[in-house]
Amino acid sequence: MALRHAVLAALLDGELSGYELAKAFGLGVANFWHARPQQLYAELARLEKDGLIAGREVVQETRPNKRLFHVTHAGMAEIEAFTIAAAKPSFIRDDLLVKVQAADHVDADALIAQLTERAAFARSRIDLFGKLLRTMRGDRTEEDFLHHGDRIGPYLTCQRGLAFEQGNRDWCERTIAILRRRQQARTQPQSGIRP
Repeated sequence: MALRHAVLAALLDGELSGYELAKAFGLGVANFWHARPQQLYAELARLEKDGLIAGREVVQETRPNKRLFHVTHAGMAEIEAFTIAAAKPSFIRDDLLVKVQAADHVDADALIAQLTERAAFARSRIDLFGKLLRTMRGDRTEEDFLHHGDRIGPYLTCQRGLAFEQGNRDWCERTIAILRRRQQARTQPQSGIRP
């Protein structure tokens, strides 16, 4: 997947400015595709040049003018072609996992500190995803929303983000507990063993 497909997918709900697109990425699309704002602005320019999106200038009296972008027919054809293409399997690439791989040979306290930080980050994302899901479905039950909602794509990707962060939190907490248990076992004298 290229950034262009993530941007096109984010613009399917309607016109967005570059700033609004960056916010949309931060709240939802970042579950599955991370991009910095400057990357998004550069991609908007490329997509417009390629005719996959079109922009229009909106004059604002009290603020600077802004450009709003929407997906063109060619952009819809591009996202449809992308959607029917075979998806590649995903792979984990995480420096924290490399550090944990070395757990038997490095300072466990440093790993525990990083795992604690990652678990806290995951908990904050879990809270955010929970709020986003509640906002998207409103007063409806989840099943009712998934069966009758107008747009469920963003909801489903948000659910995946939630499950991902719950998995991160659970793994971090379990790994911390194991490392602490092993630390305690090494510092406690062995009972019942005589020289």
